[in-house]
Amino acid sequence: MKEEKTIVCRCEDLTLKDIRELIKKGFRTMDEIKRISRCGMGPCQGRTCRQILMQEVARAQGKSIDEIQITTFRPPTKNVKLGVLAGGAEEYEEDC
Repeated sequence: MKEEKTIVCRCEDLTLKDIRELIKKGFRTMDEIKRISRCGMGPCQGRTCRQILMQEVARAQGKSIDEIQITTFRPPTKNVKLGVLAGGAEEYEEDC
């Protein structure tokens, strides 16, 4: 089938079939699917898969895409040494 090969989330290697199976198991919101599959949590932070996931959730719920609540997307973080915070921006620029 085509859905077996259609990649939804490249970062987490999830296919359309994977997403549809999660929906069949009862995961009905973007947040639920994101938490169980990590869809949208890779390096792209959902830039490539968010729209497709929203379409599938909307289809499963019989709603328009505008009615679907979008998940919370947080930017990736970077470790910062405490000394950098205490010393100011000059030290931080040297470490980058």
